[in-house]
Amino acid sequence: MKSLWNDTEAQAFSNDPLELRVYTSRLLGANPDLVLHGGGNTSVKLNQQNFFGDPEELLLVKGSGWDLATIESPGFAPVRLDTLKRLAELETLSDTEMVRQQRAAMTDPGAPNPSVEAILHALIPFRYVDHTHADAVLAVTNHPDGEKSVQEIYGNRVIVIPYVMPGFVLAKKVRELTQGKNWADYEGMILMNHGIFTFDDDARESYEKMIRLVTEAEDYVRQKGARETSKAKVREDLVGLAGIRKKVSETAGKAMLAVPDQTEDAGGFSSRKDISEIAVRGPLTPDHVLRTKNIPVMLDENPVEAIETFKNQYLDYFKRNTDGQLTCLDPAPRWAVWKEHGTLAFGRSVKETTIISDIIGHTRKTIQQVEDWSSWKALPEKDLFEVEYWELEQAKLGKPGKSPNFQGKIALVSGAASGIGRACAETLHQQGAAVLGLDLNPEVEQIFNKPGLMGFCCDVTDDESIRQAVNLVVRNFGGLDVLVSNAGNFPAGLTLEKMTAETWDSSMRLNLSSHQRLLTAATPFLQQSLDGAVVFIASRNVPAPGPGASAYSVAKAGLTQLARVASLELGSYGVRVNVLHPDCVYDTGLWSDDVLQGRAEKYGMSVEAYKSRNILKKEVTSREVAEMVAAVAGPVFLKTTGAQIPIDGGNDRVI
Repeated sequence: MKSLWNDTEAQAFSNDPLELRVYTSRLLGANPDLVLHGGGNTSVKLNQQNFFGDPEELLLVKGSGWDLATIESPGFAPVRLDTLKRLAELETLSDTEMVRQQRAAMTDPGAPNPSVEAILHALIPFRYVDHTHADAVLAVTNHPDGEKSVQEIYGNRVIVIPYVMPGFVLAKKVRELTQGKNWADYEGMILMNHGIFTFDDDARESYEKMIRLVTEAEDYVRQKGARETSKAKVREDLVGLAGIRKKVSETAGKAMLAVPDQTEDAGGFSSRKDISEIAVRGPLTPDHVLRTKNIPVMLDENPVEAIETFKNQYLDYFKRNTDGQLTCLDPAPRWAVWKEHGTLAFGRSVKETTIISDIIGHTRKTIQQVEDWSSWKALPEKDLFEVEYWELEQAKLGKPGKSPNFQGKIALVSGAASGIGRACAETLHQQGAAVLGLDLNPEVEQIFNKPGLMGFCCDVTDDESIRQAVNLVVRNFGGLDVLVSNAGNFPAGLTLEKMTAETWDSSMRLNLSSHQRLLTAATPFLQQSLDGAVVFIASRNVPAPGPGASAYSVAKAGLTQLARVASLELGSYGVRVNVLHPDCVYDTGLWSDDVLQGRAEKYGMSVEAYKSRNILKKEVTSREVAEMVAAVAGPVFLKTTGAQIPIDGGNDRVI
């Protein structure tokens, strides 16, 4: 492990201890072998004047919700140091009351809640304190002879604390075990099965002590015989993945994403002969249990049955450990080892699954390193349960809050680079869905390029391109719940007398056949969807066709009939299929100036008169169509299928 300290960068903060604290915190957070999402904490002690000009000694400690990799100065909560030290002297203190008292002792009520380790930071008599969950240190502590290994590496240079529950109990234990000790005699502190602290009055020295001590742990593990993690190619089963995701979601009582890790590292781990034994011994550090539960589900030839078994075992685990006053969390797993298929992360959002996936990756690596020379051993079940059912976490369960309609759902939208398709993709994503937008325009991959909202250049008239697109959405998110089949164009306005075979065939290929091909490719996954919904974007031209648009109108009429048949065939799987008939939507790529002019001339109107020809005299926007799509695909229309819904400002011929 190498120090990332840079004299030039640090010089800019040399006169500001808090900014220097931010700098070294980010150095720690930049290394995932030290700190994963939200893990670890840092602090600095300062003398500052209060509102009245009186000097106060403060602890500025990482606040709840901040990540060391990106933390800024507002992410540090300022707490009166004397209050924290007095709290440490109490015989007992619930964590709920601890949080309350820490918040009351803050000098800035707008700052985030202080870390639950704030009291411990206050007890360490140095200006800078750093705490990480370094993988190498956990590899050293998490085996039967962990304390012996710590002694072999560090001798008497570190304070060793047996595992106790984080928060007040840990602070009290540290205070008890360090009475009479001279902290200056030690380079750091090892918390068994939990992590490592370093400290110093100099920010650089505290940071580099962390690097040195963790490097010694890395060297020790290598010297003991730890090798590179095993590697193997994974088998892919996307239909099986969708089935796993559906069962996990049903078990959780809410829609979940299922994100596979198909790297060779994941393949090697899932293919080990001893995987069923070593993977279920517990997490690297108790903090992870809040994200991953105590163990993963082990999937084999019958994943659905394995998930059901996991559920029952989890409920038994809860019953064994509850005091009768706790609320059981949902019994669904948060990660899985799928034999020879890699590992899976389950979560309500891409952000959540990304965090879990990173934890899984470090867990795989560290377990295998320990197994190369010893035997991986996590904390006992009771200790893990105490963290998973921490009173601070239980308190969150009662907080009101409604998830967005599509949280945990997965959507595929065609024709997504502009107009109605783009608005649909953005609206569904804003309402919680993970979305893949398709378009022939390659710019779609730049338009949608962020977590949970992806673009893919796809020719929906090509079967192979469609297959790749459908596989991509399943491979990235675990399944498919919502299909918005929107791709299309408005061919040149030709009467039947002047219709060319090329115009006719081209319209049928894109405006009709491509939708059937996309639906066919998506059907195996829609059959395993969660309240599945297909929305076809047709046209007002279906119920009220006009002259000179036969190639378009006939294709859209065929699309409507396709939807009616699909609603009959997919209804037994709980999948709804409905059709929207938009009109007067002129902010789309279909309506170029030439097309508008041509359509207006067909009706003997000016362009402006043509655009306001509906009963309400109102233009319909792409965003309004997208809102209707979201409504039809969502819970409001949960009992509606085979319907045709106009969104056209009212058309006298339709009415």
